[in-house]
Amino acid sequence: MTRDSYEYEVIFIIHDKYCNERSEKMPKETFFNLPHEKRERIIDAALDEFSTYSFYKARVTAIADNAGIAKGSFYQYFEDKKDLYKYIMEIIVEKKLSYINKDMMANREKYGVFQLIRETYLSGFRFAKKNPRLLPIGMMLAADRDLLQEIYGENQDQNADFFKGLLKYGKEQGEIDPSIDISLVSHMMVSLSFSLTEFVLEDGKMDMDDMEIIDKMLYLVENGIKKRD
Repeated sequence: MTRDSYEYEVIFIIHDKYCNERSEKMPKETFFNLPHEKRERIIDAALDEFSTYSFYKARVTAIADNAGIAKGSFYQYFEDKKDLYKYIMEIIVEKKLSYINKDMMANREKYGVFQLIRETYLSGFRFAKKNPRLLPIGMMLAADRDLLQEIYGENQDQNADFFKGLLKYGKEQGEIDPSIDISLVSHMMVSLSFSLTEFVLEDGKMDMDDMEIIDKMLYLVENGIKKRD
């Protein structure tokens, strides 16, 4: 995948900028000096805790106990619980990358803009279906807008930048109405994405059948609500 193709995948954008800004702050070097097996135990215990409890209710003591380390040792590896939580979110984003159809993103000229938009949603569904343990962590984070802002900060705006890139590309390909305000529509699509996520997850889970809802939303985006002759 070429570096330029990152512009067309919001997960790539968030991961790239977020990790570059945070990598020196989390975790401490002592964590990376641990044997691989011990690091995996800590990560596994953290995933269990954060997938069961929201960030604020998650317990460092439980993570340390389940990882088989002393609570005092935890603070040798991480500044605090939030430091670990941010690292866990980085791991989740990394894993999510593997579910992207890389051919579509690297060779976007072979596909329509609406195919590319659909792929971003479909990749999320593939990830959720294969990683049910990780899904609750993202769901709880998405439900807490203040924490989401704190974790990702200004990088949340990269969601809109992703759609701006796609809309601009769509205009160049003649698939998008040249008169639309790209900035306005991109922010509307971000809001639609959040609303759609809440709608899809009303039953507390995400199924591949929910892709039908995504297609209904994309039909609305592509065709509008005005009756056509």
